[in-house]
Amino acid sequence: MKLTFFGAARAVTGSCHCVECGGKKILVDCGLQQGRDEKDNQELDFNAGYIDAVVVTHAHIDHSGRIPLLVKQGFEGNIYCTRLTGQLLSIMLRDSAHIQESDAQWQNQKGKRAGQEPVEPLYTVADAEAAIRHIVTCEYGTRLQIEDGVKVRFVDAGHLLGSASVEMWLTEGEETRKVVFSGDIGNRDQPIIRDPEYIREADYVLTESTYGDRLHDMDEKPDYTADLAAIIDETLGRGGNVIIPSFAVGRTQELLYFMREMKEQGLVKSVPNFQVVVDSPLAGEATRIFSGDLHGYLDEEAIAALKGGALFQFPGLTITESSVESRALNEDKIPRVIISASGMCDAGRIRHHLKHNLWRPECTVVFVGFQAEGSLGRRLLNGVTSVKLFGEEIAVRAKIVNFHGLSSHADRDGLLRWIESYNPKPRQVFVVHGDVEVTELYANTLRQRGLAAHAPNYEEVYDLLTNQMLSPGLPPEQKPVTTPGASPAYQRLEEVGHKLMEVIAHNKGGTNKDLGKFADQLRALIEKWDR
Repeated sequence: MKLTFFGAARAVTGSCHCVECGGKKILVDCGLQQGRDEKDNQELDFNAGYIDAVVVTHAHIDHSGRIPLLVKQGFEGNIYCTRLTGQLLSIMLRDSAHIQESDAQWQNQKGKRAGQEPVEPLYTVADAEAAIRHIVTCEYGTRLQIEDGVKVRFVDAGHLLGSASVEMWLTEGEETRKVVFSGDIGNRDQPIIRDPEYIREADYVLTESTYGDRLHDMDEKPDYTADLAAIIDETLGRGGNVIIPSFAVGRTQELLYFMREMKEQGLVKSVPNFQVVVDSPLAGEATRIFSGDLHGYLDEEAIAALKGGALFQFPGLTITESSVESRALNEDKIPRVIISASGMCDAGRIRHHLKHNLWRPECTVVFVGFQAEGSLGRRLLNGVTSVKLFGEEIAVRAKIVNFHGLSSHADRDGLLRWIESYNPKPRQVFVVHGDVEVTELYANTLRQRGLAAHAPNYEEVYDLLTNQMLSPGLPPEQKPVTTPGASPAYQRLEEVGHKLMEVIAHNKGGTNKDLGKFADQLRALIEKWDR
């Protein structure tokens, strides 16, 4: 009876954990690596055909985005999740596949002119549709046997529609162990989404730690609507656009909830009838899910508010699905609010909107969710003065705002409330799904509170019968450190140097011709600047 960490180990994305019990192998999540965590999404760290089942905590791509690759490489078992997670996966996996295909097409168009070998998408829409056919759903609170000796139950995690923490019971012979996988634990008092449910007992717990080192910067009772309205009022008043990078499902619906409220209350004085555009090919399908059967997933008040799709029906709201409509937005000079995916700005239509608005000082970019280290979103929050988008250097002159309180993740105190609900204390707590520095810091916080806790390494293997580590795994790479006291220009040069090493790593496995050309170009630069 073993547990192996294949993702989100001292990293905040790419969640993937493997449980072995009675000869069966079960994955909990199989997500895409993003930002600094991205090493090689093309390669799985195990034989996909040997996996017997997959359990998915929720639909976000950093927890589910490599499932089509898993199926492509030979997985034939069932994929278990809640009913609404299953519905969201049917949208998000196909959208992710479309992005993979589009990115590969763009790279090939560019590479063909440079004489490069064509690249294949990570997976295709056909692969995503094949994966969707493996999905088996159930409701919260149902204990389900998924393999001999393996039972699971989903508990509302309060993070996204259908999101869950997973209780898993493992039995070998006379021995049974209970393992809980937190998934992403939600913030409290969110609009629409319910508060997370607490679990009272487990032998082992895997807990996320995204905000394990900080508190959300907000009042006791934050007024999200008024605070966001003030940002919109100021920006539209000076003739700028408000650009909000947001994951197409979940966070976008919350934003529309606030937009409807601020229009009803007349909070935006500069342009009372301001336009709101949700630029997403997923919007229509998401609307149908949020207008469907939500009983058992939301409170009755929220269900009533969403009935008939009312959330998506207020004056000035437009949902664009085609790329032609999307491009037209950047040719129209009317100031408006544009909500577009992806939330971390590493893919999707948001990059086009940033290209057309970042250089404009009258505009504002509002971040409403976590930005992984190394992502474009994190770089903008860190204050970079320019970014490269579609081969063009874009100055960053727009106002960049981090809207802290709207996070769908619990902060440190929320995480502590969740883990301290266990009585008696678990035998071991594994701290995952956090930046490398944060996982260790939060694990130390738990140890100070009397819990046995540690931040596992990538590919660490743990024996759940004996409560012992079998293999320590691989330690994380050290985060690049810039020189203290150096000029901003020099620190930027160091950051570019670190990025260059990542690019070199990404090119591992390239053709000899391409690698040789890359090396020659770097050598020419070195000879020019080595003084």
